[in-house]
Amino acid sequence: MAELVSKRAQVARIRRTAVRALADYPVTDPHLTFIAHGENTTFRVDSGGGRYLMRVHRPNRHGPGVDSHAAVRSELAWLAALRADTDLSVPEPIHTRGGRPTAAADGRVCSLLGWQEGRMRAANPRPVHFRRLGGVLARLHEHASGWVPPQGFTRMRWDWETFFGDTMEYGGVSAAGCWDLLPAAVRTQFSEVASRMRAVMASLGSAPGAFGLIHADLHLENALFDGDVVRLIDFDDCGFGYWLYDLAVPLWEYRDRPDYEELRAALIEGYSQRREPPDLTHLDDFLATRHVGFGLWFAGMAQVNPAFAAGMDRTMGWIQRSPDQLL
Repeated sequence: MAELVSKRAQVARIRRTAVRALADYPVTDPHLTFIAHGENTTFRVDSGGGRYLMRVHRPNRHGPGVDSHAAVRSELAWLAALRADTDLSVPEPIHTRGGRPTAAADGRVCSLLGWQEGRMRAANPRPVHFRRLGGVLARLHEHASGWVPPQGFTRMRWDWETFFGDTMEYGGVSAAGCWDLLPAAVRTQFSEVASRMRAVMASLGSAPGAFGLIHADLHLENALFDGDVVRLIDFDDCGFGYWLYDLAVPLWEYRDRPDYEELRAALIEGYSQRREPPDLTHLDDFLATRHVGFGLWFAGMAQVNPAFAAGMDRTMGWIQRSPDQLL
């Protein structure tokens, strides 16, 4: 792996890109505060007219050969529909002065969203948080089941090939290349999951009872709690996939906690109060799928992001020691 440019230098460069992109938006006297540098680089934008989230999207984020503008426009189209059709709290897409949903600067796609307030509960969640999140997931799936996407709607398809094949690109590395970056023991574990999931996904198929438009990344850092309201953020991974995967994502990182079964029951209870849940027989299989997806993503990101590179050995060791149900 080539020597990495420091995180500070990377963020400083992308900050300049964000400032150039903001010039296209009806935002006066913006002040940018760095938030995160991962798949995308994000900044809080404070201005006289309000507070926003600026995203500078990674090239090839949605797979090689996919038009990033079309993919981000499609994400924003779903957000706009959710805001129009439901009372779910999701970010408001902000258009440029010229009426476009995205901007471009320095060859990067950029988008601006309204800011979402609330508290993250990821560090110490209680069953009530999972129950509320389950209800929100059910309403999200209910909308997706009845919504007809506009012509040209372009989003990832979270099927076997995307999770385990060579469809995606992580940190500029092809998904197949990310497999080669894994320690041998982890690669063996992941290969066993891939083999099992080929049969599971084939049996589930893509009928509406199992498959539809999902958030695909609704872990507890992407849900903001404000009293009884759950505000959803980060639809950047949204695409067509298994309802079960959306239920597995918030549970995955708590699988080895002593209260896991209570948290799992609360999530399913909250979902069931709003919508008939999918068959839960393979929920643990989708937890394992999330485990593989995280490992491949982390390995790729470690090739371009110094923070990920520094944690590569520790993270791969943690993956290898994970509960049996994840492998």
